[in-house]
Amino acid sequence: MDLLSWIAVGFIIIRFIILAFITRNVKSKIPQSSAIQSIVWRIVGTSVFWMVSIFLIVWWLLPRFL
Repeated sequence: MDLLSWIAVGFIIIRFIILAFITRNVKSKIPQSSAIQSIVWRIVGTSVFWMVSIFLIVWWLLPRFL
């Protein structure tokens, strides 16, 4: 595996770990009104994570198919 594939895999694994910690913290804050902002940031962060992951995977695979 080349460096770009290691970066993509590492990025995905690290983000899953961060997402697990955020999920645990959000579940305990749901009754509070300030939790809404936390939930919105979690949704935004997850969306950005998936867009970057897809970009890295496509960037890694594209030269192999051309």
